[in-house]
Amino acid sequence: MASSDVDILGDGSLFSDQIPSEMDALCPSPPGPSRPQRNYERLGGQTGTSFCQTLIHLLKGNIGTGLLGLPLAVKNAGLVLGPVSLFFMGIIAVYCMKVLVACSHHLSAKMSRPSLTYGEAVQYGMENVSWLRRHSKWGKRTVNLFLIITQLGFCCVYFVFLSDNVKQVVEAANATTISCSVNYTNQTQLLIDSFDSRLYMLCFLPFIIMLVFIRNLKILAPFSLLANVAMTLSLVLIYFYSFTNITYPINLPKVGQAKDYPLFFGTAIFAFEGIGVVLPLENKMRQPHRFPVVLYLGMGIVTFLYISLGTIGYMCFGENINGSITLNLPNCWLYQAVKLLYCFGIFITFALQFYVPAEILIPSAVARVPERWALTVDLALRTILVIFT
Repeated sequence: MASSDVDILGDGSLFSDQIPSEMDALCPSPPGPSRPQRNYERLGGQTGTSFCQTLIHLLKGNIGTGLLGLPLAVKNAGLVLGPVSLFFMGIIAVYCMKVLVACSHHLSAKMSRPSLTYGEAVQYGMENVSWLRRHSKWGKRTVNLFLIITQLGFCCVYFVFLSDNVKQVVEAANATTISCSVNYTNQTQLLIDSFDSRLYMLCFLPFIIMLVFIRNLKILAPFSLLANVAMTLSLVLIYFYSFTNITYPINLPKVGQAKDYPLFFGTAIFAFEGIGVVLPLENKMRQPHRFPVVLYLGMGIVTFLYISLGTIGYMCFGENINGSITLNLPNCWLYQAVKLLYCFGIFITFALQFYVPAEILIPSAVARVPERWALTVDLALRTILVIFT
């Protein structure tokens, strides 16, 4: 499944020069010449992604499980300080993304390259500083290492999210009704004991392993589309319930305690997880000069979603808000279905997030074994990585 953007070093180095990403899975590079010989990333052409496709991918890269935890984050920061902090964090994130793209343009022009990966941008940037020049390759490898840790971390969160939400649906199944009457505790009732969450993770394990065995992610494209639709429908229903069940007067603290603000900051930073898709998207865009418009529009939508869901969710559920807003939805089949729909979207997204560490780690290992063992080693390493998460 190795993307054409991924070149394996002749010495079988663990960290390759070309860094794959989730966007390589969503919009894989066309067959043909290697990256330095292609010019569609900078000069446009029919092989790049369109404006709308790039916008959709940018939104998908920023909307995940972190969004559902923002109401709790706002609780930790306060009803006023939380949204204001999210707004400024959104501005900083957009600025950093803009600077990242500008640096990539400058260095790629200086090195006569059509585009650069994250590792290459770090490497060539360090080569411009005399006392860092001899450590530039380590800078590239460090970035690769951080990418691996980050993406596997997302996969770990997905495992926990799937197990907790499905566990709650199963435990409340006997009491789940058609009526969605307002329950002011806004807490799904747990009426029967069930297995520990770790056993639910164990149940998901074989299915996720089979999912990541699909090395050509083009096969997952129809499921990815369905996952996007399911997650969008889930968010619409979550907004509807939260907005229509806000209780007045609202007596919530405007500013939280100082000791809780780091919890807000950690959750918010996790939600802004789309920095890893910026360069791959800009590199693959059919008309890259329009990428700043995509960036401003897409991150504007993302920041609005973060602020609005975080604020409305906290106003609705108050001090009873859980780590994920889906765990606060009422005991009716409509909102239990919301959890299952979002779980389906996260389940499919697991394969896309897993693509990044798999394509950094596995090709170098496969290159060290005879060809007849290549497939076996590939699948074995995928299994080990999934079990590790």
